Amino acid sequence: MSGHVAICTGYAAIFDIADAKRDVIRRGAFARAVASGRTVPVYWQHRPNMMIGVVGELREAAIGLFVRCGLDRLPEGLVPGPIGLSFGYRALNPIRTRTGRELTEIDLMEVSLVTAPMHPMARGEIELVVPA
Repeated sequence: MSGHVAICTGYAAIFDIADAKRDVIRRGAFARAVASGRTVPVYWQHRPNMMIGVVGELREAAIGLFVRCGLDRLPEGLVPGPIGLSFGYRALNPIRTRTGRELTEIDLMEVSLVTAPMHPMARGEIELVVPA
């Protein structure tokens, strides 16, 4: 990921543990997004007018959706270190349960760096890129 000022790696979604809205994401929910190979934008706080980079690596890991994002800029006040991660999506055929929703297929729209993630374990780490 060259040409970026920073890289953020971490988990934008966590599998099998309910988030604050009581949604539970199941393994395989992002299979279509991962297989598509399309460019996924990275926003600051889910704001489309604050696109700060793109996802360079997207894959389902045991814990959740792993992302490696190239950041073209850091919004004012955002510094290297830990950060919350989130994602914008459309739930395809969610299963309603007594306690919330079970998400087995997700149309991924974007990944965001956020100050308050919906899932407390959805975290990443920002590192500055040192020019060669």
